[in-house]
Amino acid sequence: MDAIARLLQPRSVAIVGASATPGALGAAAIANLDRLKFQGEVHLVNPNRDRIGERPCLSSVDQLPLGVDAAVLTIPRDAVLDTLRALARREVASAVIFSAGFAEGGQAGLDQQRDLARIANDHGMAVEGPNCLGFVNYVDGVALTFVETPAQPLAGRTGIGIVSQSGAMAAVLGVMLSSRQLGISYSISTGNEAVTGVEDYLEYLLTEPNTQAFGLIVEQFRQPRRFIELARRARDRGKLLVLLHPGRSSAARESAATHTGAIAGDYDVMRTLVERAGVIVVDSLEELGDVLEVVTRCPTLPSGGTAVLTESGAFKALTLDLCEKIALPLPPLTDDTLPSLRAALPAFIPVSNPMDLTAQALVDPDLYRRTLEALLADSRFGSIVFGIIQTNPGTSDLKFPAIINAIRELRPKTPVIFAGLDEGAAVPPEYIERLRELRVPYFASPDRALRAVARISELAARDDAAIAVTAVTITGNLADGMMPEYRAKELLASAGIAFPQGQFVTTLEQAYTAAERIGYPVVIKAQAAALPHKSDAGGVLLNLKDRGALSDAWHRLHDNVARHSPGLVLDGVLVEQMTARGVELIVGGRNDAQWGPVLLIGFGGVQAELMKDVRLLPADLTLERIVEELHSLKQGALLRGFRGAPVADVQAVARIVARVGAIVRGNPDIHEIELNPVIAHPQTQGALALDALIVIRQA
Repeated sequence: MDAIARLLQPRSVAIVGASATPGALGAAAIANLDRLKFQGEVHLVNPNRDRIGERPCLSSVDQLPLGVDAAVLTIPRDAVLDTLRALARREVASAVIFSAGFAEGGQAGLDQQRDLARIANDHGMAVEGPNCLGFVNYVDGVALTFVETPAQPLAGRTGIGIVSQSGAMAAVLGVMLSSRQLGISYSISTGNEAVTGVEDYLEYLLTEPNTQAFGLIVEQFRQPRRFIELARRARDRGKLLVLLHPGRSSAARESAATHTGAIAGDYDVMRTLVERAGVIVVDSLEELGDVLEVVTRCPTLPSGGTAVLTESGAFKALTLDLCEKIALPLPPLTDDTLPSLRAALPAFIPVSNPMDLTAQALVDPDLYRRTLEALLADSRFGSIVFGIIQTNPGTSDLKFPAIINAIRELRPKTPVIFAGLDEGAAVPPEYIERLRELRVPYFASPDRALRAVARISELAARDDAAIAVTAVTITGNLADGMMPEYRAKELLASAGIAFPQGQFVTTLEQAYTAAERIGYPVVIKAQAAALPHKSDAGGVLLNLKDRGALSDAWHRLHDNVARHSPGLVLDGVLVEQMTARGVELIVGGRNDAQWGPVLLIGFGGVQAELMKDVRLLPADLTLERIVEELHSLKQGALLRGFRGAPVADVQAVARIVARVGAIVRGNPDIHEIELNPVIAHPQTQGALALDALIVIRQA
């Protein structure tokens, strides 16, 4: 961390490739340091010049004093490695490398980048880049970048830290935030991350007192589990991470024989686990800026329900549609539930949420204050959004002063957000400035305001309570590869998963004995690790009611498998009790190689992969949260007694889900578990897993 500190807070800087030519990278780097009034030492290196401006130039890196904090390399790629070696000899602590053409440029560039990393690591150097735009430290006035950077001191404000692998997106986000008068503490472009990456900068900035929120743009996490740990640390310190992760793909990193592996893609696993760690994940650059504005400007974070005040009945209907889509709660209001609001309104305006104030405030401007005061007193609302028609400066002059005075008088701790309905209206900028001074974000679009509030409110609703089941360790011989069903069931039953009564057999006589012990009717299933989807091969025969049916089925099962998979030798056959029907679900668990344990729940059976009515979950949720997630599935009504069917035993299913989570957390060598189907019987009658697969992948 010392090298990172010397990079981001240098007292001495060397610019290698310094230039006086307008537009050159070396000239831009010098201009930025001067523009931000950098107070430390600046050493210029250019073998072709004696001076640039009032500063002398050194002819080579070898002439630098020992121990310079940071060097900026504004030189061609082919000169980078030799220059970095020379910097290491001069004990320079860190370097910023703008040059491109390394790992992104093919094998030769990748080899050079590996050499670059080796040099830096051997000498304990921090290196930003290559292929980056550098960074700006607005706290101390340091800009090691070639992008023209205006001085924007924090002046006592809380700052936003920007950490982005894309230099262009870091610059764009910075412009967006600055245009809203939001403070930026640091803006860091990590580039190819040959040596130091997102996780290194984030760990350092978590201790930086001027940074309270982070805008992260990350295309690839190189240390996912470290990032999750840092996210938890940020949450514990009250520092909020907002993440934009380009590259959402429905394809998994690798194919798997289980439905779980086919359904759970990389992006989904990442999002599930980083959100569990307290990160807000957004879907667009605009949403990133919107969420950052709300969380940094408002006095508290939006949570719970939202009240919407507007002046249009049509917009009221649009808001109801949107908030249902984005899952933003709008607690209903009536005359009886909030009498103070009823008293604040004219008789012809009905109490509701959203609230249509009509055009009454044009003749009764105090209506805004009375309405806001009543809503602020209701604990059901964790945020209030004004959706106001602005039209023109004359209309703004009638409305804004009344709203601004109401907020100034009431001093709300509940977040209040202003959104104009008519984007592009000529609103006098002093009104927007006054709102922002009162810690009220201004949005030109109510859609964007409501989406930002929904993202943040969802964070407050997450369950951070203790886990449902402690980790469970399975003992035994766990050989690499897919385990046959009977073996998987033996291991999982020992860890608390409920299955039908059954017995593994290798002969028909053993099958007779097993069926008589279990009791007819029975099911028989072909068993081999190479036959994960037995039903596709005719390897599952159901409802065998007597000895004769079992005999016929035994021979038919072997013939079916032989036709489907010639040469396949079965381990044997699993004879099981024929269970009652119920709601079919799928429960899966994975130890993702990069991110760690994650669960999958959904409606199952043979259509699990086709329908994809599934949800990914962290592997350490409470039973209550698991039940909520089960009911949130698209077909969740089937669990609640759809069309007269019995209500399913969702609690029993949740216990199975929690147990699978405990198993994958306690056994890193288990790459994947799938229970499909899991039958949810009527309430109080439990749930059983009918099929089980385990894939072992030892480190």
